[in-house]
Amino acid sequence: MKPAPAPAARPRWSRLHPVTRQLIATRFLRSVAQGALSVDFTLYLRARQWSAGQVGLLLMAAGLTAGALGLGVGIASDRHGRKRFLLVYEAGLALATLAVLLFPHAWVLILTATLFGFGRGANGSSGPFNPAEQAWLAQNIPAPERGPVFSLNAMLQFWGMGIGGLLAAVLPHLLPGVRGPAAYRPVFALTLLVALINLVQIAWIPETPPPPPEKLPDPRAEAEDRRVRRQENRALVLLVGVNMVNGLGVGLIAPLLPYWFNLRFGAGPASIGPVYGLAFFVTGFSSLLVGRLSQLVGLTKAIVWPRLIGVALLLAIPFAPAFSWAAALYILRSVVNRGSLGARQAFSVGLVRDRRRGFASSLNALSWSLPAALGPALGGWLLDLGSLTVPFLLAAGLQLAYVGLFSRVMGPYAPEAGNGAVDG
Repeated sequence: MKPAPAPAARPRWSRLHPVTRQLIATRFLRSVAQGALSVDFTLYLRARQWSAGQVGLLLMAAGLTAGALGLGVGIASDRHGRKRFLLVYEAGLALATLAVLLFPHAWVLILTATLFGFGRGANGSSGPFNPAEQAWLAQNIPAPERGPVFSLNAMLQFWGMGIGGLLAAVLPHLLPGVRGPAAYRPVFALTLLVALINLVQIAWIPETPPPPPEKLPDPRAEAEDRRVRRQENRALVLLVGVNMVNGLGVGLIAPLLPYWFNLRFGAGPASIGPVYGLAFFVTGFSSLLVGRLSQLVGLTKAIVWPRLIGVALLLAIPFAPAFSWAAALYILRSVVNRGSLGARQAFSVGLVRDRRRGFASSLNALSWSLPAALGPALGGWLLDLGSLTVPFLLAAGLQLAYVGLFSRVMGPYAPEAGNGAVDG
């Protein structure tokens, strides 16, 4: 039996590679804008008289688009580098958000939200270009440190989402005397400002060119490469199946929660924003703790145990008698459920070698985002039917199935298993 690897030192900001620090910083800033949108966007659509079903369809379109584009981006970034894709994302986001501010027609809003995932609460990710970003981030992190560093990254992006959630309570009231959909214009202005700042930041980040394709004249080396590739592909196929169950379970209700809070309790941005802000702040700390936990008990248990508690809390939310109870349950669930995000990201990028990490990240994102995109359409339809409980029950069942599948199917590929994970 292999001895357990010694735990890596807790990551310190000053010890991280400069590129790693810069990428984490841009993601943090992006998460602030996304945190505000995660609260206010569905409320903005409600102010425009959109039904829950229409909101769900728009969120579904955004998820499908992100998944479809992300696969191509991941593959291309492995061959041509990752920086250019992030530059395209920030420039496109800035132009699209400016169009929404200047021409708030329905078709402009639909196109922009579909391409850039407004309101999906993406924790600072770069939408369809996230596979390139994840692969670039992993490039300069040694394998033993990925769990803690990715958890540090998750902590900071949750804090950014928390700041955005607090801003979501204030931004719709910034324009004196303005009511209705126009009151949400400062939310889009914040998104535009962040996109412009990040565009400049990313332009200054140096990128190491991707290595040329390896030539393997030695038949033994070629055979070993084929063996490792088959192992990687097998792990990725299994991850795709497990992620699809999780994605549908999360998508059923999570993007529609602000809308649900408004329907069930009549809560608006001033009430929901602080709840989301507090949830993200506390989740940031739990993410760092999960990173430490992953060193002590392994990535698999650090992912499975919190998610199991999250299922129980999700089941309790629709039965809460008052907004304060539902909000408290939501915050607790965020702490245990989202806190494992960094560990899950570290797990997925560790399944393959560096030259395939863009592809692996894109496949990971696609397998999660496609079913997650279908979830809001189904959840919105159920809400329109007046069913405020069934979406939670379905989501909890699917997430419970995910916990069991992940432990059984992906456990052998965890680094601590010693016989499945690939590195290098």
